[in-house]
Amino acid sequence: MAATDAKPLTVRCQCGNVSFPTPTPKPIALFYCHCTECQKQTSSAFGTSAIFTADGLFPLAPELAGRLKLWTRATENGRTMDCYFCSGCGSRMFHRIVDANGTPRSTISIKGGCIEGLEWNGGMHIYMRSAVLKIPAEWKQYETVPPWMKEALPNCDV
Repeated sequence: MAATDAKPLTVRCQCGNVSFPTPTPKPIALFYCHCTECQKQTSSAFGTSAIFTADGLFPLAPELAGRLKLWTRATENGRTMDCYFCSGCGSRMFHRIVDANGTPRSTISIKGGCIEGLEWNGGMHIYMRSAVLKIPAEWKQYETVPPWMKEALPNCDV
């Protein structure tokens, strides 16, 4: 199949109540985040975030919005994070950062475990300062976020 023929992946919660296509066939980036917030959110050692453009998903279709619940939390950098989860099973589906001035980020973070057919290789481990397990040295890893992300998104929260 040619790259131009690639189709979006399917995002589905644990109970199947929420399902939607990814905005694009492949994520912009893939992160394995070891921050303490991701540890709490996943009840695990790290969270997997596939970064996609928000275009095509936002504004949320009324049918999709009706199946989701929203919880908003403050971030370290004066922003907020809108966290969307299934109203049936409670699976976290995705989140979106909103700047202090109320402007939502142009990207969303879809939780990797909900994406059917996600290519898991090639991701980078971030916020290793909070890691609770050792990651092999040859895997891409950063104490907080990669330098290019700091430049593109100062005071970034993934």
